[in-house]
Amino acid sequence: PLPSPLSLGDVIRIASEGRDEIQAARARIRAGEARPTIVSALADPMMSPSLDHLPFMLGGADVSVTIEQQIPLSGIRRNRRASALADVDRLRAEANRVTLDVGVNAANAYLMLQERRRTTALVDEQIAFARDVVHAANARYASGTAPQSDVLRAEVEVARLQALQRSLTGEVRAAEAMLNTSLALDADGPVPPLAPFSLTQPVPSWSELKPALTSRPELAAGRADILRAEADVQVMRDMFRPMATIRTGPAYTMAEGRGWMAMVGISLPIWRDKLRAGVAEAQAMRAMSEADLRAMTRMVEGQAAVAVNQVQAAHERQLALISDVLPRARMAIEPAVAGYASGQLPLVTVIEAIQALWLVQSDVIAADTELGLAWARLGRAVGSYEVIVQ
Repeated sequence: PLPSPLSLGDVIRIASEGRDEIQAARARIRAGEARPTIVSALADPMMSPSLDHLPFMLGGADVSVTIEQQIPLSGIRRNRRASALADVDRLRAEANRVTLDVGVNAANAYLMLQERRRTTALVDEQIAFARDVVHAANARYASGTAPQSDVLRAEVEVARLQALQRSLTGEVRAAEAMLNTSLALDADGPVPPLAPFSLTQPVPSWSELKPALTSRPELAAGRADILRAEADVQVMRDMFRPMATIRTGPAYTMAEGRGWMAMVGISLPIWRDKLRAGVAEAQAMRAMSEADLRAMTRMVEGQAAVAVNQVQAAHERQLALISDVLPRARMAIEPAVAGYASGQLPLVTVIEAIQALWLVQSDVIAADTELGLAWARLGRAVGSYEVIVQ
């Protein structure tokens, strides 16, 4: 069962532990960890039974059984292992990227459901306000101080809000299904109450965030690509050095009887143009990886800077709405209702005041949601959700 109330930190943690995409990424890491042993191993030895000489008179035969092993005379095995280890580092970075993406998707689903539920509660409150206006209109109509159109106009407002209330019921269920899916749970499972998101720590400055950007998985993958490219350059250079072949085994000849044979061979890497082209290709790939890392570093820094400013902007908007705009909108309701009840104000003034309050309250909910989304995107831009888990 999910914890109750369910917080944003719980959602990110549960999604990061249970999603199948992360399990698949970890399985790819385990597969990659076996690769260095495979690529750095010697070639399989070859056993060769041989009929060296068979006379036409079939009076006997010269035979031998040899075991052949190829041994590189360079560091090619070590460099191939280094290349495979760099691939493992890239797979680990890819798993971290998947974890971050899963976390931000779960945070989006959480904040969307919270927005839908808060909007539903707001509509319930607005319906109560609208019904009070209907009672006031009926009272004035009964006393002959207001026309029947005022009653009908107030009832229209109640009907409009009730229609919105019914549509929100489906939207809440859809948001709950999305959140359950993002947590690797059954889509129709129950979702407990959600803990309100609040910014309990100051927005970090750019100078504080910039050193932490090295943990971004995209940059870790870029560094792994460079290491692999450097190892591949060394592998291609090792091709200039020969490969030794050792062959040995028992032999039998008709003239000398039983004995032992041994042979040592060395390959001749004489096709230098092909080898030089291989080195040039590997060097170009290394240059490409270095350029990609520089471009990715610049883009990551830009994303983090944008995320910091978006969090700051969303926070300022939220504070302004809560501390200044919302109290003013609430203050306008009571005088409008009292003025209409006393016959000093028309009905349209009351309805406009209620709608203005509803719009401001909707803006507050949207501002809270946007702040949560900006905070989650900041964690994704930095490469760690520790800054947003509260």
